[in-house]
Amino acid sequence: MAVSSALLSTLSTGTRPTINDPVSHHSNPTSISYLSRPNNRRRPIAAAAVSHKSNGVPIDKKSRELLEQYGFDPDKILSEPSPQPKRRKELTKKGRGKNVVPEETKPPRETHRLLQVLGGKVRRKKLLSPKGMDVRPMMEVVKGAAFDILQVAGGCPASLRPGSWLDLYSGTGSVGIEAMSRGCSQVHFVEMDPWVVSDVLRPNLESTGFLDVSTIHTVRVESFLEQAVRFVDKCGAFDYISVTPPYMEVDYTILMNQVADSSLVGEDAFIVVEYPLRTDMPDSCGALPKISDRRFGRTHLAIYGPKWAQKRKGK
Repeated sequence: MAVSSALLSTLSTGTRPTINDPVSHHSNPTSISYLSRPNNRRRPIAAAAVSHKSNGVPIDKKSRELLEQYGFDPDKILSEPSPQPKRRKELTKKGRGKNVVPEETKPPRETHRLLQVLGGKVRRKKLLSPKGMDVRPMMEVVKGAAFDILQVAGGCPASLRPGSWLDLYSGTGSVGIEAMSRGCSQVHFVEMDPWVVSDVLRPNLESTGFLDVSTIHTVRVESFLEQAVRFVDKCGAFDYISVTPPYMEVDYTILMNQVADSSLVGEDAFIVVEYPLRTDMPDSCGALPKISDRRFGRTHLAIYGPKWAQKRKGK
């Protein structure tokens, strides 16, 4: 409970405010109400606005008695804080205070052309990629090494063996596009970011002329792998699978177990995995042994394939 300035004036001076009193006019009009009596005397019967602490008015024994006479608890009045800080805090939360910080709006995502196809039909064709680090394409030196190993291990050093490719965590699509440029007949791209699909991946497929032989799945890789049986019944297993996830967002042990147990992997398939330094990779992925494992700075490249390809693998 708080005491109005008009009532505190009464306590300190011993006089009662009247309607023409300046104090009553400057106080909150809802703080004091008057009750008319036959003898025309007016007395305050309710007060609620500003606490005595904000007015600096002491409460002595006589004032205590007067407060008690009008139904107020002096001890409660002494301990009650001013409501002003709370009001200021509420205004700040609602955006009406001076210290409100406007919410930051994310800048629009942009693209640039720093990637290119390294070999095959559309060699040197520039590809779109997002600016920033939200999508991290495979480095060209790593991509070039991967396809050199695959071509030699497959018995066709100049190109890939014909087949279908599954590009997991495809992002820009540079790996799958490289595969089609070098001889693959079709590629399925799995990318969960709709903006990357609409503004990066699809334009890259259109510019290289591979959109008609491509299928885009805008889903999470985990969900795609879980539905593998349904997919294989329609399209069959893949001859090549590339796994290039964002390093810090996946558990490679779980991911590789999912791939190994999936019916998406063909009997003579090759699996290309890009992984970070200090990550333990298994020596085999299902029935496919590891035929190559190379390091490029902080990036590693592991390739799994059929046993007959081990003798032909690139050293």
